[in-house]
Amino acid sequence: MATEQEKRIKNEFRKKAQEKPEKYYPVKALIEHGFKRYKCKICGNYFWSLVEREICGDPNCIGEYQFIGKKIIKPMSFAEVWQRFARFFEKLGYTPIARYPVVARWREDIFFVEASIDDFIPFVLDGISEPIANPLVVPQFCLRFNDIENVGITGRHYTGFVMIGQHAFEKPANYKPEQYLEHIYLWLTEELGIKAEDLQFHEDAWAGSGKMGPSIEFFSHGLELGNQVYMQFDISSGKIRELPLKVLDMGTGQERYVWFSHGTSTSYECVMPNVVKKLFSLTGLRKTELFEKFLPYSGKLNLDEVADLDKAWSEVAKIMQVDAKALKQEVYPLTALFAIAEHTRSLLFALHDGALPSNIGGGYNLRVILRRCFSFIERFSWSIELEKIFEEHAKELKHQYPELGENLEEIFEIIEHERKKYASAKKKAREIISKLKPEEITKEKMIELYDSHGISPEELKEKFGIRIPPDFYALVTQRHARVEKREEKILPKVELSTEKLYYQEELYEFEARVLKIIDNWVVLDKTAFYPRGGGQEPDFGKIANSNVLDVEQSGSAVLHKVDRITFKEGEVVKCVVAKERRERIRAHHSAVHVLNGACRKILGEHVWQAGSYKNSKKARLDITHYKALSKEEIEKIEKLCNEIVSKGLNVEKLVLPRAIAESKFGFRLYQGGAVPGREIRVVKINDFDIEACAGLHVNNTSEIGGILIISTAKIQDAVVRMELVAGKALEEFAKFVEEQIEKLKALLNASEEKLVAKVKELLEKKAKLEDELRRKAKEKAKELAEKIEFKEIGKLKVYASETKLSLEEMKELSKKISSKDSVVLLLGKGNVIFASAGEETGIDIGAFVKKLCERFQGKGGGSKRVAQGFVKQKEGVLAWVIEELERLEKN
Repeated sequence: MATEQEKRIKNEFRKKAQEKPEKYYPVKALIEHGFKRYKCKICGNYFWSLVEREICGDPNCIGEYQFIGKKIIKPMSFAEVWQRFARFFEKLGYTPIARYPVVARWREDIFFVEASIDDFIPFVLDGISEPIANPLVVPQFCLRFNDIENVGITGRHYTGFVMIGQHAFEKPANYKPEQYLEHIYLWLTEELGIKAEDLQFHEDAWAGSGKMGPSIEFFSHGLELGNQVYMQFDISSGKIRELPLKVLDMGTGQERYVWFSHGTSTSYECVMPNVVKKLFSLTGLRKTELFEKFLPYSGKLNLDEVADLDKAWSEVAKIMQVDAKALKQEVYPLTALFAIAEHTRSLLFALHDGALPSNIGGGYNLRVILRRCFSFIERFSWSIELEKIFEEHAKELKHQYPELGENLEEIFEIIEHERKKYASAKKKAREIISKLKPEEITKEKMIELYDSHGISPEELKEKFGIRIPPDFYALVTQRHARVEKREEKILPKVELSTEKLYYQEELYEFEARVLKIIDNWVVLDKTAFYPRGGGQEPDFGKIANSNVLDVEQSGSAVLHKVDRITFKEGEVVKCVVAKERRERIRAHHSAVHVLNGACRKILGEHVWQAGSYKNSKKARLDITHYKALSKEEIEKIEKLCNEIVSKGLNVEKLVLPRAIAESKFGFRLYQGGAVPGREIRVVKINDFDIEACAGLHVNNTSEIGGILIISTAKIQDAVVRMELVAGKALEEFAKFVEEQIEKLKALLNASEEKLVAKVKELLEKKAKLEDELRRKAKEKAKELAEKIEFKEIGKLKVYASETKLSLEEMKELSKKISSKDSVVLLLGKGNVIFASAGEETGIDIGAFVKKLCERFQGKGGGSKRVAQGFVKQKEGVLAWVIEELERLEKN
């Protein structure tokens, strides 16, 4: 998506380019074919046509799709479109390549591929890496979630679609826009048989990812078939600069050609005919005469362009001369059926490629469309097994994407797990809905209810008769659209380069020249100290008589932080890397790779690394997995890990050009996310685990010594964390456990055999004691609540008081006296604070308590409704609370 700055620059550039079209657009090819330039009297844009026209080819200007109900060209199946496109362009010198995964693991800025050019951003476009072929064509499956509400309604909207890409990456001397447009013209006219007089080519411009260029959109019979962008400028700085590498970025929708060739009323029935047929069979639905009559007007319900959806329905009904309510009742089930067909296809690609439904990031969007499917099935009481629909998609797509038939059982397990979560959420939702009042349900409240509790707007409308915002799902998905940027460590900036010796992994002593000293940071001309990176802690050791405390990469230089300076710039110093620390970290890093491979083998192909950390004492691996691990699964994983260690497999470290590495090993390489550079360092443990990794490793798995999983936990939705020890750290951990057992035996006066029973007995006593404390806290809260008087500040009811209560007692008291319009803040024992704010107060109590605690040298925070913290000094706390609430209420 273009930024506001990019949009502004693009619009200014388009105006400039249209003043001199021969300079910026490849129009010579069009002129040679007899096309002339016209200006649309509706939108004012310039376009090229073989026949004289007053209106351009855009459906918004024409007013309708003119191909529906007609056979403009020979009908094609979905697979046939790509087959013909690939064959035709191969004759023109292009190389057809396989699609990239829809999960963009080589990118740090997006979750899913949104356009075919995303396959080559940033490395190819920035000239860091060569493309896999040049020029090339690719049938890239893409995901976009800005049109969820439109899917099924308009007959043409999709969350997931195939963008066939035509791409070239050339130096200016070899860049040939005229030829690229000629190739598209030949595809449309000679290969497909579209009459030249039925084509319109629109002048436009495109901007995104800091790049920009003129573009030509091509239309026929009111349908935009594609857009050819001539990416030639860098606008990342806010100014237009020539790119050293010129790029052809043409995207054309595979689904659109199928629809165009069949001329059906909706695209779904010809793009995925077997799936739609199966859904009709399972639901007993059929396309009625009224539905067929409705479809030409369905575009008027495009939620991107409609402010009042109910009004739009009424207008369509009026045109059709039918009752709006009756129209909705007949149309809605059919649109829901088409939405299920479309959403399940998107989910099949995403789940196959390793994404998981969750409440964070891109996974959230998958959960949205999956729960829409569950909701439609429930709402219309349909007997649909989504697993059968997935199977039908895989069969229908096998000619173009045979890989989608793999791992279906795993996908079905994920769907079943999500189905159970949905049922559980629905149960909780009913309780929440029963307590709501219609006047409480604002747009923000609806989004919060959906985001936090899975309560759909349709449920709220059914219960309270409220209006659903037309862009509701777009607003929800926007919350989870982009990857959060990581905070970067602030390091001294140096324009120096350090020769890296640390991949000579047995090199522990070396001499180097001191190039620069900045405070306690030292730059050497060469180093064997490994810098922090990829979750691996750095090497420690000595530079002369100084202890190395940290090592960081900064550009081409390696910075060494020392405890004191014992040398001068220009001096040659003796350096020693701490051998045992490095060996421990190497063992842990290789153990993490083995564990990752074992998790994938035991749990399934959906497992990817979500994060890792390796130091000398232990390591951890975060994996994508949809539920907590069972004891049996942990035992199987650990057993397989140690089998790999015992086999003594060689650990190869290869340095390969990026395109070759990706071609040879696939995108499983990118376990740790995006890897910069023209070349990739690949760590290969036979075929068991192969990853792009810049870290230090053992040479043979036997050097790991053994792997013990010491803990597992589900740290967030669809992410499981596993902690492990290996090698010498494992020996130390075993010794530590033995020592702790001996201490417990002495402390509890119990034998080893009776330890578990003794601990269980103590835990039961603890639980009883906690229950008793909670009971007493409730009694005390009830007693105090009767004596409390609130202070009124505007519309707020405020109770702020110092008390001798414990935290548990403060929680109970707050619960007892809180209401929708109250703010309660209690300052208890040890200067501990507990606070709550009702949902009608407009107070974010988490932010409020954080600000309070920071002001009084403490720390605190929480959610919008409850928070806690502590302060170092309590004098003035309550006065500040009242003053701040008065200020907030006044504003």
